[in-house]
Amino acid sequence: MGIAVGLIELKSLARGLMVADSCLKAAPVDLKIRTTCPGKSLIIISGEISAVTSAVEHGVATGGVTVVNSLILGNLHPGVLPALSGVAAATPKGALGVLETFSVTAAIKAADTAAKAAVVELLDIRPAYGLGGKGVVILTGSVGAVQAAVNAAALPLKEEGELVDAIVLPSPHSKLWEQLG
Repeated sequence: MGIAVGLIELKSLARGLMVADSCLKAAPVDLKIRTTCPGKSLIIISGEISAVTSAVEHGVATGGVTVVNSLILGNLHPGVLPALSGVAAATPKGALGVLETFSVTAAIKAADTAAKAAVVELLDIRPAYGLGGKGVVILTGSVGAVQAAVNAAALPLKEEGELVDAIVLPSPHSKLWEQLG
């Protein structure tokens, strides 16, 4: 059985703590609270799908009008949480793909879609830190795989009005990789 992840994005930092407390009391889940720009909270919940669903439902009810967005992804690709934590190393590996979204939840959904669409490595998911509430997904692999992954994730983002930009660099300069570390 795969891990599930739930996200709740809120307009309020204080309400974020209240929502996190509600989620933790609702179900046995792992939870991280992050602050994002501009002055928002992001609650990342992981665990069994039923527990994550219960926690997100309680959190959204507690958050009320301060909830910007929420999302539950079952059977999460195993590369998503390490990329979100920033633990993947950016070393020259091939092509570089970047998806830029208008929201954090869209970026995480895009990362999961991209990683399931082709054999790529998720290097980083940057949720809104200094990005005005946007999200960025950075991935690598062969040119064909990166192009397939970016295309698979970009199409639904575009249809939902969540895509800022999507690029593939077939052969990034070595000094560019240094900037990603």
